[in-house]
Amino acid sequence: MFILVNLKAYPCDPVAVAEAARDVAETTDARIAVAPQAADLARVADTGVETWAQHVSPNAHGSHTGSTLAEAVADNGAEGTLINHSERRLKLADVDAALDATDRADLESIVCANNPNQVGAAAALGPDAVAVEPPELIGGDVSVATADPEIVEGAVDAAAAVDEDVDVFCGAGVSTGEDVAAAADLGASGVLLASGVAKADDPRAALEDLVSEI
Repeated sequence: MFILVNLKAYPCDPVAVAEAARDVAETTDARIAVAPQAADLARVADTGVETWAQHVSPNAHGSHTGSTLAEAVADNGAEGTLINHSERRLKLADVDAALDATDRADLESIVCANNPNQVGAAAALGPDAVAVEPPELIGGDVSVATADPEIVEGAVDAAAAVDEDVDVFCGAGVSTGEDVAAAADLGASGVLLASGVAKADDPRAALEDLVSEI
């Protein structure tokens, strides 16, 4: 199971979370990555934790003020990126262009989707993984794997019908080791979460709990 901690724009210490994630990954052999804000990518990558960007823009070098260039996040230590998170939606053509950008920069990619139908469409674009995250459950206390397991199972089936090489992750409400285990039982190969770690009083303890049943 792959665990990606999205720090969003929460008022946490990204380096402290990264160090905790690095230490837990090293002591448990779990694969844990942290996605900080773009301005913090280099600092987080310097801790040695696997580092991901929260977004890359669907463009190359040029006159694109305010864009997040895939090559720039790679140069600052990112190994992969989220695309089309529910809080950073893109048009389908822009998702495709952002994936082209990840190919240029040699970044792994996770395309987020709301439901199994969108998962199938996203998988057809050839990302490394797709993640199903019902928006109404994001930031809540109930995991999608518990609240609506059919969505996770449907996402796994939808992706497999298009491309069996595309991994399926799930997010929204994930915060405990039981949530991670439930996601695995439903066929997901990874989870996305944010507040469960970023807002935790003790991020290391939260991470240790997340990997406790892997």
